[in-house]
Amino acid sequence: MHLEIRQTKDGSNTLYVPELNEHYHSVHGALQESQHVFIKHGLEHVLATKKDIKVLEVGFGTGLNAILTYPFALAQKAFIQYDSIEKFPLQNDVVAELGYNQAILNPELYEAFLQMHHAPWNEPTSLIPYFTLQKIHETLEEFIAPASYYDIVYFDAFAPEKQPELWADAMFAKLYKAIRPGGVLVTYCAKGSFKRSLKAAGFTVEALPGPPGKREMTRGVKPVAGLYL
Repeated sequence: MHLEIRQTKDGSNTLYVPELNEHYHSVHGALQESQHVFIKHGLEHVLATKKDIKVLEVGFGTGLNAILTYPFALAQKAFIQYDSIEKFPLQNDVVAELGYNQAILNPELYEAFLQMHHAPWNEPTSLIPYFTLQKIHETLEEFIAPASYYDIVYFDAFAPEKQPELWADAMFAKLYKAIRPGGVLVTYCAKGSFKRSLKAAGFTVEALPGPPGKREMTRGVKPVAGLYL
């Protein structure tokens, strides 16, 4: 798959896939989108109530969401298990060309970023005592999710019109089962058909202000028995 480096409006780079006419991140700001959608409304939301969390990411991609999650383990001494599904890993030369060491990461974080990309697939790798990464070389369809296990799902697949198989009702039913009661799924998408799929799976759907360039984003919450009617 041919990939092109593209700079987004906040100065951070993303990847463009010509054959899909799709970017890995928002052209309005790759860094801003990840921080707003996955960190602010996902990670920080969960860390407000617990410090031992399990994250499932659908789409490891450039590793941006993972490296933005990593500092919270350091700063808050939060135990984070980070599982990330990716069928098409990036080559090392593409990772180097992203320029994240200059645009967004200090030397310590960039070293951790490279360790993430060099980590073996399909086995847990402890980067620091508080952060364990497991990159899963599968599709979401192939992934066998443990029941009521994850606190957060970062749903960062390509847009529904580009990867419709990942936005099917069956995928959100699978993820609903994998999330613990009270856990959340966060994504940049706010399409009505997607929200209906979340509701059909059992999620309570929250429409939240979107990152730059988007009016809304979505957070799905798995209800706790007796809390939601």
